[in-house]
Amino acid sequence: MIEIFHPSEVARARSAGAVVANTLSELRERARVGVNLLDIDDWARQLIVKAGARSCYVDYAPSFGHGPFGHYICTAVNDAVLHGMPHDYTLEDGDLLTLDLAVLKDGMAADAAISFIVGPTKPASSVRLIEATEAALAAAIDAARPGNRIGDISHAIGAVLEDAGYSINTDFGGHGIGSVMHGDPHVANTGSPGRGYKLRPGLLLALEPWVMEDTNALITDPDGWTLRSATGCRTAHSEHTIAITGGAPEILTSAR
Repeated sequence: MIEIFHPSEVARARSAGAVVANTLSELRERARVGVNLLDIDDWARQLIVKAGARSCYVDYAPSFGHGPFGHYICTAVNDAVLHGMPHDYTLEDGDLLTLDLAVLKDGMAADAAISFIVGPTKPASSVRLIEATEAALAAAIDAARPGNRIGDISHAIGAVLEDAGYSINTDFGGHGIGSVMHGDPHVANTGSPGRGYKLRPGLLLALEPWVMEDTNALITDPDGWTLRSATGCRTAHSEHTIAITGGAPEILTSAR
C-alpha cells in the first residue's frame, strides 16, 4: 500500500532524517585507515541511541536476508554494494566504503547511504563510480515533482548511469518509506518516463542509485546478507529520503 503522509508526519520523518544525516556525517569523519567495521557499527549504535532513535536494521528479517540482520548500520567495502554486514575487517588506504543507515524516530523512518574513499589514495575509477551514483541521485531528486510519475524518476537515474557506461541491476532499488523502512512504491534504477504511480505531496521516497563497475550481476556472501559484484569489481551507492511537496522535493536526509 502506498502511504501519503500529513505534514505533521512529514515533520517527524524530517526529524528521523536529521538523525540519519548527522550520524552518517559523523561516521564518515571517523572512518579512517585502521578503523574496524565493527567499531563503526558500535559508533552508529551509540549515536542512534543518543539521538533517541532506533536502527531499522537490528531486527530486520525480510525474505531476501538470512535471519535478523543484527547490526545497526550496513557497511559495504569495495566489491560489496548492498546490505553489507559489519564484520571484523580493518579499513585500508584506498578502500571504497559505503555506509547505509535507516532509523525510526517518533514512528517515522528515514534512510540514506553514502559512498566514499578511505585514506589519501583516491583511485580515479572509484571516484568516477561514486560521482555517477551521486549525479544519478541528483537527477532523480530533480524529477521527483508532483504530476510526474515513478517512471520519470527511474528514467532519470538510468539515463545518468547508462551515459556513464554502467549497466544497471533492477533486483533492488528505491522504495516508499514512512511508517516502515521499506514500503510501496518500488523505484527501479531504470525505467520509462510517464509510467507508474503519479507523484503527489505527502509521498515519501528513498531514492538509491547503486552501480557496479563492470557487471550487473550480484552474488551473496555466506553471511546471507552482503551482496557483492559477481566479478569482484568495485561498487558505489548513494541514497536520500525525500518528501514530495507542492513544488521542488525536500531532501530529508541532508546534513544540516
